[in-house]
Amino acid sequence: MNKLTIGLMAIILWSACKFNAGDKKTLPIYGNRHPITKTVDGKTITDTIYQTISKFKTVNQYGDSINNKSLDGDIYIADFFFTTCPSICPVMHRNMLNVYNVFKGKGDIKIISYSIDPKHDSVPVLKKYADKLGISGNTWWFLQGKKDEIYKLSESYLVQKPQEDAKQQFIHDGSFLLVDKQKRVRGAYDGTDTKQVDQLIADIKTLQNEPDQSIAQ
Repeated sequence: MNKLTIGLMAIILWSACKFNAGDKKTLPIYGNRHPITKTVDGKTITDTIYQTISKFKTVNQYGDSINNKSLDGDIYIADFFFTTCPSICPVMHRNMLNVYNVFKGKGDIKIISYSIDPKHDSVPVLKKYADKLGISGNTWWFLQGKKDEIYKLSESYLVQKPQEDAKQQFIHDGSFLLVDKQKRVRGAYDGTDTKQVDQLIADIKTLQNEPDQSIAQ
């Protein structure tokens, strides 16, 4: 499968922060960040602005319009796939079922899977795919959007941008990305590795316990 790029790993190494706060474990925040200075009550303070997921517009397997605001107040896990993928996608989504089964019905946890082949992956195709996996309700959405926009969106998730080879076969990253209620990437996991998916489940629970994640955003 495609691994995280060297550039992503470099970003993670220097930008990850908040591993621990005292005795309470917290997760790192991935991506670029920059300080901003402002005046509050006559005092100058410096805050940090973190990289967040870009805005997007899609439709899910039920034909409902889904955009970035649809995930306000949610912790969510994202991945990129296509329904006719013969290699890593079936493995990824069998593993994602473990995440789904742990958190389905939890109001503030979502899973979103962006199709990188929207020409083929119509709403009925996505619904059939979801049904085959046994997915119902609104915990896990399979999303169709404009191809160029989805490809560009992948960059804000810090994964390799999807591409097509000479035989028009889709190549994409197999990562699961954990995103917090502030729309910041908090973890990246190999979706084909069951041990890493187990770690994702544990990290979701850790993230839920962070003070700024227990309050709806």
